[in-house]
Amino acid sequence: MVDDHRPAPGGTAANGEPETGADDIRRVIVSATADGILAVDADGRILFCNPAAEELFDRPADELVGRDFGFPLVVGETTIDLMLPDHSVRVVEMRVTTALLEDDTLHVAALRDITRRRRAQQALEAALERQNVIVAVAAHQLHNPLATIGVLVDTLRDRRAALPEQTRVEAMNRIAERIAHLQALVRKLLTAARIDVGTPHTVPEDIPVLPFLIERLGDVTEEAETVRLSCSPGLVARVDRLAFAEMLTNCLENAFTHGRPPVVTRAVARNQRWLEVSVCDHGDGVPDDFVPRLFERFSRGPEMERHGDGAGLGLWVARALARANGGDVSYEPAPHGGACFRLRLPRAPDR
Repeated sequence: MVDDHRPAPGGTAANGEPETGADDIRRVIVSATADGILAVDADGRILFCNPAAEELFDRPADELVGRDFGFPLVVGETTIDLMLPDHSVRVVEMRVTTALLEDDTLHVAALRDITRRRRAQQALEAALERQNVIVAVAAHQLHNPLATIGVLVDTLRDRRAALPEQTRVEAMNRIAERIAHLQALVRKLLTAARIDVGTPHTVPEDIPVLPFLIERLGDVTEEAETVRLSCSPGLVARVDRLAFAEMLTNCLENAFTHGRPPVVTRAVARNQRWLEVSVCDHGDGVPDDFVPRLFERFSRGPEMERHGDGAGLGLWVARALARANGGDVSYEPAPHGGACFRLRLPRAPDR
């Protein structure tokens, strides 16, 4: 609805004084509803801005007025990136209308900060993409082991097949091996899903390192005989127990899968604050061109790509959990050849 009593451009204000062009621009700005408003002339110079625009540009009005706006002023809506004085960027939705002010073209740009919305949208898209990748990897990695188990089980259940006892034992061992592989994969996928939700919840406790390492070697059963273990006396870590177990298990599994025995696991005190658990194998090491991607999610080396085994999650999970516990995981070539992964974790204070 048009207010027939409002003064025309260049008319008389309510106080009886002649209304100037600047007053008219202010009236347009005050009546607008967007976060920030700029009035820009036909040459692209800013004539006026409201306080919200000052805040949006992170500049005072006297720095904005008279300067070139720097963006195309096309009637309608568009999105622009504002560079702030600190070189950060704000994503801004801009709506432009055009009017005549005393026969001069006047552009009015209504600006709204949508940086948070854009970031939230990007985060959502990235999360959905990660979920799609996880589903695809899980489907791919679960298919072959399940198919193998199915075939072996059908063979063992076939009463017409007179299988030698040794063949039956080998089939059962193969089933157990595939089940262990599936359990490890599901464990990694569940841990990755928890990490995606946010920083993993940790409950630090004092953990004597040597007994803990011996427990973990008990979990890896057959491969444990290839491990050489050493630990500084009385070494105690201050870390979440479940996270520590997952970190160490993933590093050991990586060494068993990609390296060759013996696998040397050594725990030492670096200083009063930190300890280090290293897991080193005697394999061929990591190719130089693959090292930058070593800790990326779903990153698999050329050998794993050829054989189609492994999800490429173990080292990524280990590093994420280590950092959530105030530590880190790093890689370096082992002096004797092979790969060496160093797990740095907080030490418990001396008592």
